[in-house]
Amino acid sequence: MTQPTAMRRAVSDEDKEQRRRDLLAAAKRLFAERGFNATTIADVARAAGVSYGVVYWYFESKDDLFHALMSEEEAALRDRITGAIDNRAARTDLRVALREAVQATFEYFDEDRASAALLFRDSFTLSDDFERHLFGIHARFTDEIEGAIRQAQKAGVARAAPAQLVAFSAAALISQMALRRLTTDDGLDAAEAAAFTVDLLIDGIA
Repeated sequence: MTQPTAMRRAVSDEDKEQRRRDLLAAAKRLFAERGFNATTIADVARAAGVSYGVVYWYFESKDDLFHALMSEEEAALRDRITGAIDNRAARTDLRVALREAVQATFEYFDEDRASAALLFRDSFTLSDDFERHLFGIHARFTDEIEGAIRQAQKAGVARAAPAQLVAFSAAALISQMALRRLTTDDGLDAAEAAAFTVDLLIDGIA
């Protein structure tokens, strides 16, 4: 009798990669629904349709699984943002670049609330190790904004101020807006929310 596909041993590299992705997808759903602490490796195995021991062929521990998932989420978000700003207007206009990057971020999380929960909510309740991982993600995000700010300052279209401080302030506002959209959209779609956020960043509240 043929074994169910989910329980069949992964032999080829393609099978192994698919099994790993199935485990990450199952873990993502459970972590978002129940939280990290309330989810066990057995829960992940059951949700992925594999035996308990299979998970340990791919991840050393639940912590390792969570770190891998966070890294996957960061890479997916960065790819989404890079694609959004890969056009002439975004390369020459700071407002356009920020608006398109922020809109891509909001759309990504609107489409996948579990990702937003992992990156903006649940990680803050975990250990120092997870906090360092999350800090690294935000630091890389801030560094990219800082690069755009420095270019704008050289072009004379951004105020003379410490670029790192400006970038930190921008990243903080964008992150908080993304976090807020977990519970309310304020009646704005992603494009409208992005335009409001960037106008607030660039023009202030005056």
